[in-house]
Parts: sequence; structure tokens; C-alpha cells
Amino acid sequence: MPGKVFAVVVVIITLAIGYCVVAHVWWMPVDISVHGPNIDHQIEETVFGAGILFIAGQLVLAAFSFLYGDSKGARKMKSFPGGAKPLIIFAFVVVGIEILVLSFVGSKAWGSVYFTPPDPNSVRVDVQAGQFAFYFRYPGSDGKFGPLHPELINEGSQNFFGLDTDHDADSKDDIVTAELAIPVNKPVLLTLHSKDMGHSFDVRELRVQQDFVPGIVIPIHFTATQTGKFEIVCTQLCGLGHYNMKAYLEVMSQPDFDNWVKQQAAMQ
Repeated sequence: MPGKVFAVVVVIITLAIGYCVVAHVWWMPVDISVHGPNIDHQIEETVFGAGILFIAGQLVLAAFSFLYGDSKGARKMKSFPGGAKPLIIFAFVVVGIEILVLSFVGSKAWGSVYFTPPDPNSVRVDVQAGQFAFYFRYPGSDGKFGPLHPELINEGSQNFFGLDTDHDADSKDDIVTAELAIPVNKPVLLTLHSKDMGHSFDVRELRVQQDFVPGIVIPIHFTATQTGKFEIVCTQLCGLGHYNMKAYLEVMSQPDFDNWVKQQAAMQ
């Protein structure tokens, strides 16, 4: 491809990508969480900073292609003063400063999710992931979770968490479902654990994505601000059925949530 034509193509592609980013084409879905605006703001700053470097680099490439891409005949090679080392050091410093600045700016958004203690009055839900499904456990009327016994896990009898309801009093009223329901505008604390391998809990609208690590119980907390039904997906490749590993989050009003809990308790 002639140098001038290549330069024009590069400029057109760069402007098209820039427009899609600025116009938020294919952007993130609506945010329904209290901490979401901080995360969205951090993403926009990251895209803006990286976008400037991307556009500058593409325009420089286009300029060199336009000016020198069609030159014919052998030309004497010229050495950049000092060789390639100054350019590498310059690029290393510029990119390093950008990453450090974004890290410091984003620490507040990260901390609001991972370093802020949950509200003591949070709705507590125990979440288990396994090939290839999510299950959710709510404490019953006593407000306590029963202990887990991995050796008692039996999907055939729908004992997904390994509860010993015959001997553990706290387990008798635990509520186990395949759907996550929470009240709107109320803090929620999830405790995540896996029964087999690495999985992930991802709800785009909540701006929450957290990996399950086998052998570790991982807490994550948030507050949903809008009612509705949203998809929960696993974003860690976990086997042949990974593509179909999903569940649903339903954010309800407090009265609807209370009725839902009563209905689920009656079905246990």
C-alpha cells in the first residue's frame, strides 16, 4: 500500500475509534450501585489518558508514512543521537508516570469496594460457585448461618452447601436458592466460596467483579440503587460448561424482598 494512502487510512481509523470512545458507543450498561460512579469516573480517566497517547502515536505514524512512505531509491541510514536507548527510556518514563497517576487516582474507587468495612446491618448472603452454577444461601429466622460440611455436598439431594440439618440447629432454617434477591438501597454483604475451582462473580450493572478462589472465603459488599433483574455471569474459564454458567440478580423493594424470603422459606 502506498505510504500516502496508508497514512490516510490510519487517520480515518484513528478518528473513528476516537469518536466511538467520546460518544460512548458500545459503552458500559447503566450503573445501579453506590460505588459505581467512582469506578466509571476512573475508567473514563483511564480511557482519556490512554486515548491521548494512542491518538498521538497513530498520528505520528501517519505523518511519517505520508512524508516518507513513497520515497524511492536507497537512502543513507541516519542514527538517532544516542541510539535507541533515549527513546526507550523516554517511553518507559511517560508510560510509567501515566500508570502511577492512574493508580493513585483510582485507589479511592478501589478502596471504596475492597478496603471499606461493610455496614454491620448488611443483608448477608453466602454464595457458592461450582461447575457450572451459582447457589445462594440466606440465614433463616434465627439470623445465623449453619456450618458447612463439604463431605455432605450432594447435588442429587439438592444439598448444594453440605448442610447437616439433622444435627446443626442453625442449618435447619437456612434458605438456599438458585437466584440472588436483595432489597434496593440497602447494604449487602456477600461471602464467596468455590467448591471445586476458580470461578468469578460478575454483575456489570453493579460494577462488581470478584474471583472465587478455592479454599478461601472472599467478602464483597455493595448497595444497589435501582430495582430490576440483572444477569450474573462467571468470567473465569472453568470448563466445558463455562459459557452457560450464569444466574440472575433481582433487586426488589423492601416489602417485595420480605415476601420473597417468606416464599423461599416455605419451599425449603
